[in-house]
Amino acid sequence: MSQSEPTPAESSDKETSVEIADGIASIIINRPHARNAISLITMSELELALTKVSQSDVRVLVIRGAGDRAFISGGDLKELSAIRDQQGAVAMATTMRRLLDRFADFELPVIAAVNGHALGGGAEVAVAADIRIMVEDATIGFTQAKLAIMPAWGGGERLVELVGPAQALALIGTGRRLSAPEALSLGLVEYTAPREQFDDAWRDLAASFAELSGDAARSIKSVVKAARPRVHRHLEQDAVRHFAHLWVADEHWQAAERLGTKRRD
Repeated sequence: MSQSEPTPAESSDKETSVEIADGIASIIINRPHARNAISLITMSELELALTKVSQSDVRVLVIRGAGDRAFISGGDLKELSAIRDQQGAVAMATTMRRLLDRFADFELPVIAAVNGHALGGGAEVAVAADIRIMVEDATIGFTQAKLAIMPAWGGGERLVELVGPAQALALIGTGRRLSAPEALSLGLVEYTAPREQFDDAWRDLAASFAELSGDAARSIKSVVKAARPRVHRHLEQDAVRHFAHLWVADEHWQAAERLGTKRRD
């Protein structure tokens, strides 16, 4: 698949970029220096990117990370650590949850090309897609418990749909990181590919959807959405409230400091 060059509006200092070619739209998180961790700016740019894609003539959307170390490593703790009050935590979690609801509810098929580690919020982004293809040398994990918090971006509910309530509770409660083969065996991802074949693999998968007409792609997605809704707006308030309570607690900041020290060492 040929890839279009970024438009002038998508300069190199932006945290996301959009590529559209041959019926395929790609939204790329472009923060490799921060393992593609999501900042508040990233959230705003993702909203705009999704709107741009919805107005284009494509049949499938792919979300992926820049570089080869990380798909998305979660929220950017360096920036988000400035949020210390419960109201701010609620606002941040609600913003990102509703953004991922837009991905989950998107009118076209959405593929997560998990090109590196998908941790914490990164795992929540991955499960907001309809289909996941993962590079074989990466890991995926709902690691929020390691920071004394919980998933709040809708990922917990979507994980239950994919692997069942018992397995979801085990994965979220322990923060265990799964290898690609383990994630495949649990049904958390649908495809895996070796590193040297990964780009071709996700592009081939996307191209198979791009061969559909726009009406066919939307109709197929609408039937699947009706059979298995992946947006749970009635659960938003409780999930965000619990998250905000944990976010402002001392245990969270102590865990974050330990993680920061470990990375510096």
